[in-house]
Amino acid sequence: MAIGWLTVLKLVPWGDVIENAPKVANGAKKLWQNVGKKPVPVTPIKPAPTTLGSESPAVAALQAQVSELQVAVADLHQQMLASSELIQSLADQNAQLVKRVEVNRLRVIRLAAWVLVVTVLLVIGQSSFFA
Repeated sequence: MAIGWLTVLKLVPWGDVIENAPKVANGAKKLWQNVGKKPVPVTPIKPAPTTLGSESPAVAALQAQVSELQVAVADLHQQMLASSELIQSLADQNAQLVKRVEVNRLRVIRLAAWVLVVTVLLVIGQSSFFA
């Protein structure tokens, strides 16, 4: 199972991920700002005129459909707000993760340099010890 994950992680273009993380975060912020500013569209339903006579049941049915559609639109708008908030949160987490990966990458490079220096010093020390 771990071998599969390692293979997948090796295939990820990490340079592109790190390069594009700020763009993703900025796009998510813009999306949230645009979506978050919009109010929930709720329009009051006007009562049907009672003087229509025989068309009254048809008008009532249409009003019921309009009312259901307005509720559905309001629900969809709430879902869109929640989704855009989630996208912004994920983009922020992605940006933080990329920063941490970059810091860890630099630490590994420094550690590798120190290990190389210590190894060279040990090899030189051993060769002078045996000489």
